Amino acid sequence: MIIEGNVSVKASILGHNRKVNCLYVDDSKHDKDTSWIIHRAEENNIEVKRVNKEMIDELASGRTHGGLLADVEYRNYQDKEVTLNGDKTFIVVLEGVEDPFNLGYVLRSLYSAGCSGVVIRQREWKDSESVIIKSSAGASEYINIVMSDDIPSTIRWYKENGVKTYAAMRKDAISYLEGDYTSSCLIAIGGEMRGLSSKTLKEIEQNIYIPYANDFRNALNAAGASAVLGFEVFRQRVGL
Repeated sequence: MIIEGNVSVKASILGHNRKVNCLYVDDSKHDKDTSWIIHRAEENNIEVKRVNKEMIDELASGRTHGGLLADVEYRNYQDKEVTLNGDKTFIVVLEGVEDPFNLGYVLRSLYSAGCSGVVIRQREWKDSESVIIKSSAGASEYINIVMSDDIPSTIRWYKENGVKTYAAMRKDAISYLEGDYTSSCLIAIGGEMRGLSSKTLKEIEQNIYIPYANDFRNALNAAGASAVLGFEVFRQRVGL
């Protein structure tokens, strides 16, 4: 698989969640950021090939590569045990987020907010990985991602390990500002089309909602909700 651009290529090397086979660098590209990436590649025994612009354009699927490509293997995913981090555990369960651009936006916000792991339903994302990397600004390469074929049982496992569970759901909810996220917690967030399933909601201890400044009736999309909720967790934990 080919991924494109400095941000994506850098993340694929530093994230250590996939094998990077080779870098292709436009032989006219000599900026400081590219040189830094090349040094990191050489430190990790990754082959670097200087080629002409025509070859870069031929290998790339778009024209936003900036003269840097990487030939990589598909991403490795984590076991849920890896995501436990004592009182600092912050898990997000995503259900019904199917669009790779949206998933990338969500991962970008959650990684920035200090999320220790994202659980998504088991499915084939291989054809979308380059889109996810780009839309997440590389965050998808760093954050722990757990694939689950049974979301409710995965949530139960986290509860058994002392993780308090919340769901972004208005029914029987408290304001998200009333939630306590200072110890280990899990927040379940649904996609725009289907939201959270009833089986998932049955496993949740407390629903939370995001108050609005007006009487707008529609829910925020998953990316918006992830940013709001993720940074409230961050705010509480750093005492802002």
